[in-house]
Amino acid sequence: MTDERDDDGHEFSSGQGVDADYDAFTLDPPELGEDPSRVDPVDSRVLTEELDRRNIGSEDVDVEQLIDVGLSYMGINRFEEATETFERAANFAEEDSLEAQEAWVNKGAAHAQLEEFDQAIGAYQEALRIDEESEHAATAETNLAYSLWESGRGEQALEHAERAVETDPRFAEAWYNRGFLLVERGLAEDAVKCFDNAIRLGYRDAGVLEEKARALEEAGDHEQAEEVADRAEELRREAEEQMVEEQTGQAPGPGGQAPQGGRGGRGAGGRGGAGGRGGQNGEPEGPERELQGEGPEGF
Repeated sequence: MTDERDDDGHEFSSGQGVDADYDAFTLDPPELGEDPSRVDPVDSRVLTEELDRRNIGSEDVDVEQLIDVGLSYMGINRFEEATETFERAANFAEEDSLEAQEAWVNKGAAHAQLEEFDQAIGAYQEALRIDEESEHAATAETNLAYSLWESGRGEQALEHAERAVETDPRFAEAWYNRGFLLVERGLAEDAVKCFDNAIRLGYRDAGVLEEKARALEEAGDHEQAEEVADRAEELRREAEEQMVEEQTGQAPGPGGQAPQGGRGGRGAGGRGGAGGRGGQNGEPEGPERELQGEGPEGF
């Protein structure tokens, strides 16, 4: 059976159409602010960011919420996604605002977790360009010192560690970093004072005491160095026992070996080892020495 077509076909309306200048709808691509001939095709983010700015107004984006998304990525160790999220937050934030600075500091911390220290240094420098005296500045200086140290630029690292304590004299981790770098420069007595400041401000883990003991040893105060080293070993053992209790619900038995305790810090980003000290005469290496890098803001 076949359908019979209606002899009276439907007559479509025939209007005058639209003027040639009508531009409410077009299939032509938008004009981009970037000249495509001057954009490296490998750097696809340039076009993506330009389209973001055209299609989504800054007033339509909650920058604080976007930063929170980045922090959530940091919390589950998805650092590549975190760097992209923080960069987008910085692009949508009001130019040179505190929110933009916070996003750049966090972006640096995420890069540092990926050991992308050149990118981390660039992010921290951009944050400090915005404001060298804000509430985020000391964190940026501290993280910048860490990334410079990891990049083998110890002298510059010390400069920024000193700026961090000048910016916020109550920043314990900044005092620790300054002491750590002073020991490297052979200024042991000044380093001891820095570690004492860090301890007074609440930074009291085994690593700080180990660095203080090292500084005391180099300063020639062997007796006090031994006392501080013993206290550091005691704290490290207590931390290991507590870690085992939290993980297994019971303390390690005789002869049991607790997992090695990690260095504590105010956050998860930007930290890493600075090289261990080997023992003598075939003795095992001591605990890994670390410069402190601050974690992401608000994490």
